[in-house]
Amino acid sequence: MLAAIAILLFLVLSGIAGLHAYWAFGGLWPCDDEETLVRTVVGTKHRSAMPPVWLTLVVVVLLFAAALLPLSVTPVFAGLLPPILGHGGLAGLAAIFVARGLLAFTTAFHQRHGTEPFVTLDRRIYGPLCLVIGAGYLTLLVLV
Repeated sequence: MLAAIAILLFLVLSGIAGLHAYWAFGGLWPCDDEETLVRTVVGTKHRSAMPPVWLTLVVVVLLFAAALLPLSVTPVFAGLLPPILGHGGLAGLAAIFVARGLLAFTTAFHQRHGTEPFVTLDRRIYGPLCLVIGAGYLTLLVLV
């Protein structure tokens, strides 16, 4: 069970990191133009261009690091990190993803990130996905 959750978190977060890398280098999927992509995945008002490449690549690195951490508690990779670092990382990432997931359902967050279709997608997909990821980290923390 522990290994399955860790691998699932790794796959999901690696996929999300890969998608961000694709966007960093000019990819437009799932949209046809940059302005629509901004409204769909960034949601910030008064912005028509994606964030700078360097900033998106920072997000890629952070997401991939978050994807690798769960593997450190599996039997294959156990002992690669000191327990305090592994447990602390799992707890920190759980808190970050749960907080981000909950933000999707607040009015204040959507007043800042209030463009459509971002708001709808955030409430239906992005926020719930963050809550599930956060729950995965919490589950690993309990099982370890």
